[in-house]
Amino acid sequence: MRHIIAISLQNEAGALTRVAGLFSTRGYNIESLSVAATEDPTVSRITLVTRGSDSVVRQIVSQLNKLIDVVAVDDMTQGRHFERELALLKLRVRREQADAVRGYVIRAGGRVIDPANDGFVVELTASEAEIDKFIADLAKGAELLEVVRSGAVGISRLESEMRQRSA
Repeated sequence: MRHIIAISLQNEAGALTRVAGLFSTRGYNIESLSVAATEDPTVSRITLVTRGSDSVVRQIVSQLNKLIDVVAVDDMTQGRHFERELALLKLRVRREQADAVRGYVIRAGGRVIDPANDGFVVELTASEAEIDKFIADLAKGAELLEVVRSGAVGISRLESEMRQRSA
């Protein structure tokens, strides 16, 4: 099963290395990894995607919580959450297909950010599944030259957060 794990950790040198090291030494694969500052400049947030059974992920979460730099760990897959990924795609498009491809991009919620005579660069923010479908559909009318994906980022729904705080 696919799991999205959010890890808040102290913004210290080596903290990310220790988290990644935990995965590699135990043979767990990280499918995607995103790291950025939070509203607190002393804390960074890692959002990572991994696959494993619920028991394996519980073990991962338990081991992450033992790391000294880790402030909090949340397997967001267990609750209601929003997940998004950014994709940038460089396309070569035949002139006769350009309007159709551009129309599909817009209908899918994407944006052409660099139009050119023989193709363009497209941006789409959506779920992993939606981006996978978008790429497959685009490949029917355009040549994909390059695909760059950010990996998943996620956040728990506000209502579940509010319930946890009031409990």
